[in-house]
Formats: sequence, structure tokens, C-alpha cells
Amino acid sequence: MKGIVFTEFLDLVENKFGLEMVDTIISQSELESEGIYTAIGTYSFSEMLQLLQNLSNNTNISIDNLLLVYAEHFFSVIENSYPGLLATYKDPIEMLSSIENHIHVEVRKIYPEAELPTFIIESKTEKSLVMIYKSSRAMHHFGLGLMNKTFEHFNSTADIVLEKIKEDGTEVKFIINKN
Repeated sequence: MKGIVFTEFLDLVENKFGLEMVDTIISQSELESEGIYTAIGTYSFSEMLQLLQNLSNNTNISIDNLLLVYAEHFFSVIENSYPGLLATYKDPIEMLSSIENHIHVEVRKIYPEAELPTFIIESKTEKSLVMIYKSSRAMHHFGLGLMNKTFEHFNSTADIVLEKIKEDGTEVKFIINKN
């Protein structure tokens, strides 16, 4: 997992819960990196799982809800760091439907060894999109948070239903209807 995901996560934890919480979740985890991350480094996903679990345990906030909040934070990183990417699109449905064939292609140019989820478009209209998310990491709530912020970015709203295809969350269907 790319280091930027860790550095931004720890920035969010510090901003929302304080530096003491960052120290707490790092010390409660068994991290090969010892909690020292660089944006361009690559780290084990198990480290993110431990940090998330320990943050959840210390705050009584579910991992899914933490991932939603983190995704909203991460979207602002994308807005600030890659405004040209977002400017390519005029509509949230168009942007979301291009994740696999455009956005992930661009991400791989910057982070060649990034392990990204797969998004398969099942159906698309001007106002709706049905996508299948596949990832061994089961971070679908992170994806949901990014989708919510995508609609907000375009001054729009949508009803997004998440249906687990596999109970462990490694395969999920997103049913998106623009309001």
C-alpha cells in the first residue's frame, strides 16, 4: 500500500483526535515500519488494518465509518494535488465510470506499484451507474466516501446503495442514482 495513504491517514487522526492518539495507535500496533512512513514508500496493508482497528478500539467508531471520514479527507488531497485530473470531468457519473480506464491509469503513472481495486461498470445512464468493486482489501467504505465527495465536488447529490456480493466485502455492488 502506498505511503501517501498512511501519511494522510495519520494526518487525519492527528487533526481529528490529536497527536497523542497517533502515538497511541502506533504503539498499540506491531508495525514493521515502526509507524514511520513516507508518501512515496510502500508498506504492508496489514499495518493499515492494525492502525484502523486500534483507532476504532480507542474511539468506539466503526472501521467502516472511519474509512468514510478518511475518504472525505483523502478526496481533498486529490483536489489539491491533482486538480487537472478532476477538471477533466464535467459530471460525477462520468468521472466515477472512468475510474478503471482513466483515473487508475493516471494513478499507476505516479505510483506504478500501487495495488488498486477493480471497478467493473455493469450499467450506466446519464443519471445512474451500477459498478462492481473488487479488492482483497475490502475497503469499500473508503470508495463510498470518495464517491460521496465526488458528487459534492460537482455540486450534486446521489443515493448510493452498497450491496455486498461477498460477505467479507471483497466484492461489492454500488448502485448510484443521481438526484
